[in-house]
Amino acid sequence: MYISPDSITLFSQTVVACLLFILCISAIVFYCYGIYAAISFDHSSPVNPNFHPPVTILKPICGAESEAYKNLTSFCQQSYPDYQIVFSVRNPRDSGIAVVNKIIQDFPEVDIQLVVCDRIIGTNYKVSNLANAVNKAKHEILVIADSDIRVRRDYLQRVVQPLQCSKVGVVTCLYRSLAQGWVTTLEAIGVASDFHAGVLVSNRIDENKFAFGSTIAIRKHILNTIGGFPAIADYLADDFQLGYLSAQAGYKVVLSDCIVEHVLDSCSLKSAIQRQIRWARCIRVSRPWGYLGLLFTYGTVTSLLLLIVTNGSVLGWVTLTLTWMMRLIMGWVVGVKCLQDVCVKTYFLFIPLRDLIAFVIWCCGLFGNLIEWRGRQLRLGKNGKLIEITNNFAKVLSS
Repeated sequence: MYISPDSITLFSQTVVACLLFILCISAIVFYCYGIYAAISFDHSSPVNPNFHPPVTILKPICGAESEAYKNLTSFCQQSYPDYQIVFSVRNPRDSGIAVVNKIIQDFPEVDIQLVVCDRIIGTNYKVSNLANAVNKAKHEILVIADSDIRVRRDYLQRVVQPLQCSKVGVVTCLYRSLAQGWVTTLEAIGVASDFHAGVLVSNRIDENKFAFGSTIAIRKHILNTIGGFPAIADYLADDFQLGYLSAQAGYKVVLSDCIVEHVLDSCSLKSAIQRQIRWARCIRVSRPWGYLGLLFTYGTVTSLLLLIVTNGSVLGWVTLTLTWMMRLIMGWVVGVKCLQDVCVKTYFLFIPLRDLIAFVIWCCGLFGNLIEWRGRQLRLGKNGKLIEITNNFAKVLSS
């Protein structure tokens, strides 16, 4: 039986159109559930004023961001009775040391220590900083937060609340971005309207099993149970691993109702793309099925492709209109109503553009294991382990 090339082409287009339509429907379902998850997220959990256990805040430092002083001092202004802050730096010539010394001088009433130690316990130098800092920790409850995080005065009081339950092992926080420059603004839009939507959906469907560098509150004995900082010293996503290993040990990972601020310094387009591809590849090797599953959430892209494949058909236009409408509604509900993110509120209509860029980055993340991080060339191994390749290359040259 003869089958004409036109028939084959038409059949292929139909199959592709059906697949794209299915992806659009799945994205719409995701957007709807993201809206529901954001609306049902509890922003007003009761605070027990009598629960305020002593806390040690660990702050790893590597260089000084443009607003480092303002970010770090926000942790020194807590309305909390008993807390300690331990800053940790590897390089004795690090520019962040001057900032920390000024903070110690400006806040003599706060228990602050600076640890300068070049001891390395793994490929992830940030974790080495934390391992050096924890030796000075006076208290059982540890709060870890990146140096580019800024918090309100009630931060500690709210973050520790879930730890009243002994089954809770880790508390983590969502964050909204304070971006400087159009490049980081696009990045901030994606984090607030897309990434956090996925987090809220995951939190609603099942308990989260991961944490974020924005905040990780953990008891010291639980940290020791999962192997301490050496257990995560070779992973790029150290924050993810702290939550994941705690969940594997039988403890709950709780998403706090406290939302912190993430200060994004201005950077070049190249640096931002490198950073996002690094994150993408890290997610892929850490959670491969979850990474592939993201394809079902890119409705902005798949609806546009459907419109092209169907040559501007009525179905294509209707699907694109509905998909983009639901995407924008989810972006507004999650980014503006839930997170109160200024970037999303101001540049709301740039969400589709950001989604198109994110899809390209997702495609780049599908392949390759090489990443660049703070001037170091690294390779991602199994489950997101970091393998130094710069030193290995130097050894080969010298041998």
